[in-house]
Parts: sequence; C-alpha cells; structure tokens
Amino acid sequence: MWPSLLDQFLSRFLQIGSLRLSMPDGTLHRYGDGTAPEVAVALTDPDLPRRLVLSPDLTLGEAYMDGTLTVGDDDVRGLLTLLLRNLNRPGARRRGWIAALDTLSTAGRRLQQWNPVSRSRRNVAHHYDLSGALYDLFLDEDRQYSCAYFRHPDDTLDQAQRQKKAHIAAKLRLQPGMRVLDIGCGWGGMALTLARDHGAQVLGVTLSEEQHRVATERVRAAGLGDRIEIRLTDYRRVTGRFDRIVSVGMFEHVGLPQYRTYFGKVRELLDQDGIALIHTIGRAAPPAATSAFIRKYIFPGGYVPALSEAMRAVEAQDLWTTDVEIWRLHYAETLRHWEMRVSANADRIVALYDARFLRMWRYYLIASELSFREGRQCVFQIQLAPRVATVPLTRDYLYPAKDVVPGQQELAAE
Repeated sequence: MWPSLLDQFLSRFLQIGSLRLSMPDGTLHRYGDGTAPEVAVALTDPDLPRRLVLSPDLTLGEAYMDGTLTVGDDDVRGLLTLLLRNLNRPGARRRGWIAALDTLSTAGRRLQQWNPVSRSRRNVAHHYDLSGALYDLFLDEDRQYSCAYFRHPDDTLDQAQRQKKAHIAAKLRLQPGMRVLDIGCGWGGMALTLARDHGAQVLGVTLSEEQHRVATERVRAAGLGDRIEIRLTDYRRVTGRFDRIVSVGMFEHVGLPQYRTYFGKVRELLDQDGIALIHTIGRAAPPAATSAFIRKYIFPGGYVPALSEAMRAVEAQDLWTTDVEIWRLHYAETLRHWEMRVSANADRIVALYDARFLRMWRYYLIASELSFREGRQCVFQIQLAPRVATVPLTRDYLYPAKDVVPGQQELAAE
C-alpha cells in the first residue's frame, strides 16, 4: 500500500524537473517533466515509503543521515532544489496531502515553541554547546554565526561578516561610553567590535555555557574586561537601562508565545532616547510551522517569524518602528560559504563526530541555503526607538557619499 501511495503522491507533486527513484524492492519510477534538475534517488529501507508519505520533511533528512536514502553523486543540493521548486510552484501548498500536512504542523506550532527559561537553556545547549572545533572549521575568524552582508559578489566571508557588524553599528548610532545590551551575544564578536571600535560599554548575555566561556576568554585576551561583561543568563532576567540594545540571530529562538514578553523586555530595558536593532531570519510569506527536521535535529524550539507576527508584538509596546530592512540573498551566500568550508573539512568533522553527523550538518546547511534561494525566507533588520525623532529622517547616515560607487554591481540571484 505505502509504495503505491508514495508513487501517487510523487506523480502529482513533481511537475518540474526529473526524479529517478529506486524503491526498496528494486522497482524504478520516473517523475517530472524531464527538465533539470535531474536527480537519482535510491531507497533501501522497506519502511521508507510509509514514513515519507506520513512525514516527508523529517523522513527525508533522517533517511539521508542514516544512509537509507542515497542520492546519485551525493547531489543533495539538486534533490532539495527539485523538491523546493515543486513545493513553491503556484498552488502546490493549497491542495492535497501537502495542504493537510501543512495544516497539522501549523496547528501545533505554538506548543512546539513554548520556551520558558529552563527549556530555552536546553534548546541552546543542543546546538551551541557542540565542540568549538566544529565552528572553527566553517565560520569566519570572528565566529559570526548569522547572516553576513555581501556588498559585492566577490566579498570573502570574513569581509562580509565585518560589513554586517559595521552596518548594524551604524544603525545603532553609537557614541563612546554608551551602554549596550547584546541579547544572544554568541562567542562575543559583536560585543568586542562595539567596545573596541566604538567605545561602547557592553553587557552580552547568552544561555550557552560554551559561548559564555569562549566569549569571556576573548574579552580577557583583548584587554577589554573594563568595557565588556559576558553574563550566562536569560534576557528575561536582565535589569537596568541601556542606551542601545542589539540582538543578532537570537530572535529565531524566542518562540511565538514569548514575542510580547521579548519586545516588552526590550522596551523596559531601553532608555527613552535609545535605539534597538533586532536582526532575525524572517518569512516573506504567511506564518507556518518550523521544518520538522530542523526542529528535531538542529534548532529545537526555533521559529522563523513572518513580519506580521513580529510587528504585532512590537505594536503592543510603546515603541516606534523606525526602520525595517529586508536582506534577501545575503544569507544564501553566507550558507553557501559555510557549506563549502564544511565539505572542505569533511574528514576533520567525521573525526570530531562521525559520518552521520557530517551528513546531517551538510543537509542542514544546504536545505537552509535553498530556503532563501528557492523558498520565501529572508532576513529582517528591525530598528526600534521609544521616540519618533531619535533616528535621522532618512537613511543617508548609513551610506556616506564616499561609499557610493556609480554603477556598483549588486549581488545577483543565481
């Protein structure tokens, strides 16, 4: 029954591209319109047809990790491109089995994202307390684990990450001596930049013990202990007032039920003349559930918001939204750099963990990249202030005349 159901599902679903599928019993099936991308897949576990029908997203990733689903030439990128192009074609999500699965997963998303302090700490440890050697193998020299800013197509990863930090600092309108709260400070790169290059007094908070240890050591090594404190605590437990608040790549871990709490805390901690900058992955589409694979193996409790969901919570606070900037393909480029570095260091990652972990990590990075190229994911930078006139009335302050190059080539979609 299940092989037949899978065959019917794929026959209706795959309208673009070409898939050659070998079933566990050895039978060969072809789907699609014969165009590129062309992908060959083999299933070796007899239970896979059932699992793929009932939970396609989770099962696809798990089966690839386990080696019970193999792709010709290990072309995971081709397979996921094929699937996402069909998933995102007009009307594909509005009918049939896909619509039913989407409805079920979306219905349970609030429960999946309920993140009280204790659960948040466990979720963070699952991902960010992995071996520091792993992150050294694929991140930039400053360990920026968030979207870089590619001003030119040939920017290096390190250059693009420096440009990201400079862009954020410009939006914060920093002056020496300002008190800055960095919510989700990671390994301390942003705090170090704001203190060293802009003279800020920074409190960085994280729930990751490994990030806290590394960031504290980096602060000590830089001789900036008088300007930076790294605290192992939840943002909800921070007290005091700050001139500026910055949060980069942390809002994805807050969870929808806590959005009002989060922005309420930002307002509580932000000085009346202050500015906050929230940088987060976003969804340029209506609200939906987190990928089951990502939720189980990569970011438990994580959620990528639609702009409408974030802004609804902002509107409940006494805050002005002074700027919203949308970055589209910047994260796709960032993830491409990360995956290339992972592939180049495959043997070392297998030695750290095992081959299954390597397959999981590559699948996660490629799937994430393609969610920006083929799907509806982007990055939101939301600038907030209690007063209407705190921020200049135009964006000219972000783009000094000396940085403008006539005819400058923009990053193009691939």
